Amino acid sequence: MTPPAEPRRLLVIGNPAAGGVDGQTREKVLATLADDADVLACDVAEPGDLGRILGEHPGRIPVVLGGDGTVHAVVAALLARDELATRPIGLVPLGTGNDLARALGIPLDPRAAAQAVARGRERALDLLVDGEGGIVVNAVHVGVGARASEQAAALKPVLRRAAYAVGALLAGARTRGWRLRVRVDDELVSDGRRRVLMVGVGNGVSIGGGTPLAPHARPDDGLADVFVSYAVSPLARLAFGALLRRGKHPERGDVLTVRGTTITVEGEPVPANADGELSPPAPRRTWTLHPAAWRVIVPAEEPTG
Repeated sequence: MTPPAEPRRLLVIGNPAAGGVDGQTREKVLATLADDADVLACDVAEPGDLGRILGEHPGRIPVVLGGDGTVHAVVAALLARDELATRPIGLVPLGTGNDLARALGIPLDPRAAAQAVARGRERALDLLVDGEGGIVVNAVHVGVGARASEQAAALKPVLRRAAYAVGALLAGARTRGWRLRVRVDDELVSDGRRRVLMVGVGNGVSIGGGTPLAPHARPDDGLADVFVSYAVSPLARLAFGALLRRGKHPERGDVLTVRGTTITVEGEPVPANADGELSPPAPRRTWTLHPAAWRVIVPAEEPTG
């Protein structure tokens, strides 16, 4: 990879709570970045600190040491500052799932990811924005998956990535589904008469450290991939869960798939999970896709020919 003509000025943002951030890894990443870039490092203990830190260093590219949740927080802070279009983001994936990095081909090895940040290229990505100004950089889902995340949250400190699978088993065994109406753009795709197990909206491909929620999604194609699962009987729930882990759930007859730019889910209050951030049950949510709304530094393309 060829480094940029001028060394990048980086603002490295660490989240002490992110799963893979330890002192030794952090120092190796910082040293690797410093080989090719001007580096300033800051730890952010509280989300409210992000706006202040970004404001104190306006000429620097924020680089996340962490996972999708930290990326989510940085993108939200830049959007609030009206800087999302002018400041790209770098990512060294040190979280638990790192699903955004997987979708973008960012190395999961910290040193290789740091080299990509210093020497890579910018890639424009789409962004989902909800009706209250919240954002989704990778994926959002409502229903059994969000309930599984609630179960997994308590298990995550002990089971790490395995917590997602255990949480899914617990939620799948107890969930009867919700009566939900789902509208994608101008089409009512679910009228609320049938119980819904899960609605997934993918900008990126996977959730939970590699589960292909939206196996055919691309984060820069101007469309969100949406599925609605009606697999609410006990056997159907088990089969759906097994196929979801393999990205084969869209093949089921009780799973509806569609693509669009505005997605509304309403009906019985249902929990949601956006980029790993849980939201309590709500009766209505709307997301609108904004194409090429932000930029991430990804590995430079290998020369062809």
